[in-house]
Amino acid sequence: MVYWLIKSEPASFSWDEQVRNGIEPWNGVRNYQARNNLKAMECGDRALFYHSVSEKRIVGVVEVVKEAYPDPTTEDARWVCVDVKAMGAFRRPITLADIKADPNLADMALLKQSRLSVAPVTEFEFDYLTRLGEWEGR
Repeated sequence: MVYWLIKSEPASFSWDEQVRNGIEPWNGVRNYQARNNLKAMECGDRALFYHSVSEKRIVGVVEVVKEAYPDPTTEDARWVCVDVKAMGAFRRPITLADIKADPNLADMALLKQSRLSVAPVTEFEFDYLTRLGEWEGR
């Protein structure tokens, strides 16, 4: 299993919508590195669901349930999406400020490549953050 962080602006698509809808395509990604990360995802991989822009915090965990396929939001064949399913919310969302202040997370891709909407997360980072966030799925 590989771990990821995926970002969404809550005004565009929120954690509550993900939970309500069940399985959702993670589409609309238009950055080559983020696209390559989507292509690398496999069924069973888990991702931290991050509310960007206004909230800047990790709010839950999703699981990849369908691997990369053509993104239906564009006719451009270069872009792909994956389907994800909500696995559970964080009881205590972890803010970007929390992450920046924690020396255990200093090397996170979220901090090194802050504009990347789909980024890798190490197993240590995933375990550490899900413990801190009191993830329902633990």
